[in-house]
Amino acid sequence: MRAVAQRAPQAEAFAASCIERARPWAAQLYALRRRIATITVAVLAGLLFVHVMFGANGMVVYKQKRAEYESLQRRIAQENKENEIYARQIRGLKTDVKAIEKEAREQLRYARPGEYVYVPPVPAGAVPVNHSAKK
Repeated sequence: MRAVAQRAPQAEAFAASCIERARPWAAQLYALRRRIATITVAVLAGLLFVHVMFGANGMVVYKQKRAEYESLQRRIAQENKENEIYARQIRGLKTDVKAIEKEAREQLRYARPGEYVYVPPVPAGAVPVNHSAKK
């Protein structure tokens, strides 16, 4: 305890010299406080802007997702139209006698009495055509 008490004046002198050395810096920092605050806010705003634009859920990603969504919506509409066409064909084949006859003539190569069906030769390696399964 005595050793601490003997060194107390030296510690006070060291603290006073540190304060005197830091005083000009503190005064200058105090004078520039508005500029420092303005610069800090500007940097934070810039970082926030970069994060909003290019972050994981930023505007760039949002625009890409939006374009993908619109593309998928167009594809869904196209597929719905195609499904409606196929549904009409199915209804026609279930009820319309002429549609049934047409498919029987094309796919099964049926003919009425007295008619002849001309079937061209199939080239080697060619796949036979099925008209009702066109896409």
